[in-house]
Amino acid sequence: MAGCLIYLEEMMKLSINPQILALCTALAWGVGGFFEKKGLILGDLSPQIGITIRTAVALLILAAVSFPQWKTLLAAEPRVWIFMILGGGVLAGDVDMLCFYAAIKAAPLGRVMPIAFTSPLFGAHMGILFASEPLTPKTVIGMGLTVGGIVVLST
Repeated sequence: MAGCLIYLEEMMKLSINPQILALCTALAWGVGGFFEKKGLILGDLSPQIGITIRTAVALLILAAVSFPQWKTLLAAEPRVWIFMILGGGVLAGDVDMLCFYAAIKAAPLGRVMPIAFTSPLFGAHMGILFASEPLTPKTVIGMGLTVGGIVVLST
């Protein structure tokens, strides 16, 4: 296990194409969602128990992988903590997981996953509205195709 964690940490240091990392993210979330749904259904588990299991396992792995960087937390200013706690902890760590687990337990993955993973649309909007990221024709076309694909997959 320790060797696997060291390997993961070293992989994160490599300069890997961000699109490849995003594709790996999508693959992990898609395959992970399948196994999470199976576990919820087979064990007749509540979504809250499923999230607790997921979070506990993630906490152990991430604590080990991030251990060398823990000292940076002491230097972080309070607003960094606020952004991380509200964004990563409350919104992306709790609210989304409660909704996601309830959805995958109650409906087919083919209906839930396309809608649940519209998050890039919201992220792109936030970047455009609040981070001065450009709204280009390519972005508009990509967002439109994403919405179209979601409609096709979820109806």
